[in-house]
Amino acid sequence: MEAASAKGVIGHLTLLEAKARSREVQPEQRSSVSGLRAKVKALTAQRDRLKAEIETYKKLQKIRSVMDEEEEDMDEDSENSELLRLMARHEQLKDLLYAHRLIGRYDLVTTHQGQGLCVSLPTCYQGVLLETYNLEIDLKPTLRIARHNVPPFIPLKSLEERSGLRTDPRAFLDLLGRHLNAFVGRKQQLKFVKELHPSVEVAESNMLCSKLVMIFAAPAGKKAVLCSLDYTDHARCLPTGVRVESEDESLLDSSSWKKVHGLLMETPVHQVLITMKKMKIIV
Repeated sequence: MEAASAKGVIGHLTLLEAKARSREVQPEQRSSVSGLRAKVKALTAQRDRLKAEIETYKKLQKIRSVMDEEEEDMDEDSENSELLRLMARHEQLKDLLYAHRLIGRYDLVTTHQGQGLCVSLPTCYQGVLLETYNLEIDLKPTLRIARHNVPPFIPLKSLEERSGLRTDPRAFLDLLGRHLNAFVGRKQQLKFVKELHPSVEVAESNMLCSKLVMIFAAPAGKKAVLCSLDYTDHARCLPTGVRVESEDESLLDSSSWKKVHGLLMETPVHQVLITMKKMKIIV
């Protein structure tokens, strides 16, 4: 009897323990079900939002194609037509801004049914737009320059290898743009020297404008001065080296000429010549 009673007590305790465990599991299950329902609700809302965006995108694409063909086949009486037209224009501007970010300041036109690109590289100096150079780039089978009007003394092949046209076209265009802008800047300075300073004789220059030799007429009683500017960094329009020579060595040791030497390294040459005339060290 005692054994049977013990078994009954043990069985009752086991049943109570099982019920307790059941009560602990149920809240977890309820929490899990609640979490799944919330996730389903969020996914459903995301699906509906994506459907709406797809429908809007289709309408915008239709409007953009109409705008590109300059046709008016939309229902002008639709109260949403003007809003959709503005949205389409907004998308066009976003695309243009994105393309501009990719290629920087360069104008880009597709050629050969999208198989090539024509890139325009404008140049300027002191805020004045000067020459524009063009590159036609084939996209297939590999990225390569097909045609261009870049001056032959610009090391195009070397720049292409240095910057990696195929892996980073923007880096190549930036590097080429710096060389072209520096070249036209040096050329403009040479032009200003000849036009604005007739008393200065240009004894030597080259096509790349990377070397400029001038003879300065000195005031009465002074010896003429020979000035050589070297532009070894072809991506800059300021010289990397200045050499001044004269038969009067004491003249070059003066503080005025030492100041001029520093100015020529930091300031465009035609502007330095104006300063030199004001200092009355050249005529």
